[in-house]
Amino acid sequence: MRQWVASACAGFVRACVLVVVSMLVPAVWAAAVALTIWWGSPWAGIAPFIWAVIGTFALSRPVCRIFRALVAKWTGTAIPAGYRQAGPVTRMSTGYWWNGFSYSRSSRDARQDQRLRIRWRDPATWRDLRFTVLAPVTVGLLAAVPPAGVVAAVLGFSHPGLPARLIGVLGLAVAIASAPYAWRPVEPVAARFLRASPAMALADRVDELTAQRADTTIAQAAEIRRIERDLHDGAQARLVALGLSLATAEKLMETDPEQAKALLREARAGATTSLTELRELVQGINPPVLNERGLVDAVRALALDSPLEAAVHADAPLSLDPPIETAVYFGIAELLTNAVKHAHATRARISLARDETGLVVEVEDNGRGGAEVHSGGGLDGLRRRLAVFDGTFEITSPAGGPTRARMMVPCESL
Repeated sequence: MRQWVASACAGFVRACVLVVVSMLVPAVWAAAVALTIWWGSPWAGIAPFIWAVIGTFALSRPVCRIFRALVAKWTGTAIPAGYRQAGPVTRMSTGYWWNGFSYSRSSRDARQDQRLRIRWRDPATWRDLRFTVLAPVTVGLLAAVPPAGVVAAVLGFSHPGLPARLIGVLGLAVAIASAPYAWRPVEPVAARFLRASPAMALADRVDELTAQRADTTIAQAAEIRRIERDLHDGAQARLVALGLSLATAEKLMETDPEQAKALLREARAGATTSLTELRELVQGINPPVLNERGLVDAVRALALDSPLEAAVHADAPLSLDPPIETAVYFGIAELLTNAVKHAHATRARISLARDETGLVVEVEDNGRGGAEVHSGGGLDGLRRRLAVFDGTFEITSPAGGPTRARMMVPCESL
């Protein structure tokens, strides 16, 4: 009995929440109709009608996000949003900014144009609009049964007479009987109309892979330029100086042996410095500790080198594919660097665990928070690197902290 009462109370609350959320867009149209009637002129209703259309477009995505969050919280069913992500905005040699669709004079104009074009062309936008139209007559109508029963009960018991009392008893019975079940249709309805169709999912996947290929090409070109620059400005310059020192020492060997010895000592120091720079360069490409000791020990070594008081927790030694290990390792390194540089944190906690889906990495710091994923930023690059392996990146960073970042990479080689 107690379990039934708890289920009925929870179901009644959930039904009321669904009614409120599903009726947000109809409320906008009802307000537009009311304004038109109040003004008394059909032409005066044009402005409320336009505002109602704008309000429908503006509310469709937040409403559908609320429905996805409610379904995930109440039933554990995750419905992917499937929204198309904005790509990087690149400045061309002409000074104009390219956003993937058109050129603009400034990065701000390019991003605004990009967001509008993606929002208009995204199939998920039209799925959200379709769901906001269907939700009131499906989910909202069924969820309204328990609140309507309570309203009927209150009205019936507030009026004298046997017919009114019978209506009140009937309304209360309907409310109690339907409360545990009235909210449950939200899961199949939301899964049916908010989830992308197979064709749309395939098209989105093709677009995602195309964007990932472009990102990989850009990242490879940038990495090659960085290596060339480091070699040219560092080791190559030192090796050239080393050759000149050896040539000069060879000439001075017979005439001024002491000066030749000094040049040889400088050449030896330069060779040592060049070797150190080459090792650091190689470590930046692929850390040796990652190949020799694995991901967990490499992360522990990274935590020891960090200025933060970092603690590493791992279930067990993890054996992953080398590309995945490298992506996760540099992702953790970037999060620790951001914690020190931007959040001014003093402590961090790194957790590596495995579950039925794959590898889950969580990084938490006690910094000042406020971290966000901006298009083209470092965190967005981290998200894109993980997306190559079908991984995900989520971050929660309220103002004042703490910041919690979660990386998930599906893999079977665990």
